[in-house]
Parts: sequence; C-alpha cells; structure tokens
Amino acid sequence: MAPVASTEGRVAFRDGETWYRVTGDLDHGGPPLVVLHGGPGATHDYLSSLARLASTGRAVVHYDQLGNGRSSQFPDRGTDFYEVALFVDELDNLLGHLGIAARYHVLGQSWGGMLGAEHAIRRPAGLASLVISNSPASMELWVTEATRLRGELPDDVREALDRHERDGTIEDPAYLSATQAFYDEHVCRIVPNPVEVVASFEAIAADPTVYHAMNGPNEFFCIGSLRTWSVIEEVHVISVPTLLISGRFDEATPATVQPYFDKIPDVRWEILEHSSHMPFLEEPGRFDEIVTGFLAAND
Repeated sequence: MAPVASTEGRVAFRDGETWYRVTGDLDHGGPPLVVLHGGPGATHDYLSSLARLASTGRAVVHYDQLGNGRSSQFPDRGTDFYEVALFVDELDNLLGHLGIAARYHVLGQSWGGMLGAEHAIRRPAGLASLVISNSPASMELWVTEATRLRGELPDDVREALDRHERDGTIEDPAYLSATQAFYDEHVCRIVPNPVEVVASFEAIAADPTVYHAMNGPNEFFCIGSLRTWSVIEEVHVISVPTLLISGRFDEATPATVQPYFDKIPDVRWEILEHSSHMPFLEEPGRFDEIVTGFLAAND
C-alpha cells in the first residue's frame, strides 16, 4: 500500500504556537482522528506509528502539546501556567484551526487519555467518540497502584529506589537503572525501546519543564500539580461512545481504569494480554483491529 501523504503546520495559541501534522485528507473519508500524547511533557513521536490508521481512509492528526517538542516551549514557567485547562483550550483551538470541530474522534494515551476525558466531559458537539488508552481516572489511584507494582519488583531494585529517594540522589545511575527496570516491565515491554519511544523520552530529558511541573521526576513519584487530579465524579456526563484500552502489564492497572468503565454510560473495555502501557506498539495488529472497528462503528 502506498504511503499516505502528510502535511505539517503551526497554529497560534496563547503567546506561542502549537505544531501539528495531518496524515491523510481532512476533507475526505470518515471523521478524522485526533491523537493526544501523554507525559504530560512527552511529544507525539512515540505515537507517530498511529499515522498508519490513515490507511483506512480517515485523516489522523498528531500534535505536540504546548511546552513540548516542536511546539513553543516555556522552560521558565511552572504549575501556574501548565494546568489542565491550558491543554483543553489548546485542543479546542487546534480543532477550530483545522476546521474539524463539527465532527472528529479523539484518541488519548496515558495523560492524553486524561486530557481526552476532560475534553469529553465538556460535551463538545462535534466529538463522535473517545478512545482512552492506558489512562487512570485519578492520580490517587495511579499512585496507589504504582506503589503496589513497585512492591512487586525484585528486592535489589526496590532497595535502590527507596535508598536514593531517601537520600535525595534520584539522579544517581543506580536509581535511574532501577527506574528503567520498572519501565521495562510496565511502560514498554519492547526492549530496547523502539526509536520513536526513545525520541519522546529524550525530549522529556532535554526539557522536563512540563513533566516536572505536572507530574514529577518519574512515573511513580508524583509530586506535581496533577497529584490531586481526578475525574471520577465527572465522567458520568460523557455522552459519546467510549473505548477503554489497557495492557495486562500496564502501569495503568485495571483499578485505575475501573471508574471509567463503571461511570461512562456507553463504554467498552479491551485489555490486551501481551502489553503494558504501549499496546499500539506491543500488539499493533490487535490494537488497530479494536480501534478501527470502534471508529467505523461510530462515524
């Protein structure tokens, strides 16, 4: 199959710009799919392979959220700037700029799924469906489950994490190695990681402003502005068909996803048995089958 053409652009937002890429034709085919990346503070790169979904005839939109990647970066700003509302408004701005606000799908992964839920709670008229992939419904649940998963790591890994956190030496190579052991089990089980995953991790390392402001130093040590975030009491107002996806070894464990399933009226949940936090890379065939079928059913 011939590759689908893509175009790139930038749209003004607040006092910066949002970079985006459109794969496929926004004017033809089914409603486009807008992909929201995680982090917060990552880039679209690790999700770039989802451009393959454009081969079904719908356009796929990727973008780097403000403060990240190819979009404007503001390393001097903190938690008072990098708030959930900022990124909800940015998504609305992008939809309007692309002229697709009247009909579109959203797929959010990890933090992107949290952002997608926040967007859907506002009940935008043009949202056709929502895919929440590998995302918790609250950070309290996330931290509780991360602590449980951490407790299941080998003794030497747990000891290194505990010791360096206690001593304030979380930049020590031994701590970083122990953190990677957790990531290899619960974030991406393809080791070494695919180049697109490496690219997003490198982007966070190069400018960790957003990640540190909203999350913290790593996936199980959340001290940023999202530490009290929850949509458990709000997701019941989501009125569009919603697909939940998670991996059997996911750091977004079933306990973190359950509130979405319990409270969203029109919802289904697929757990991919051989995946962790990135089933679109770990089980791409099954992931695509689930997502494309869901989108087609809700065009």
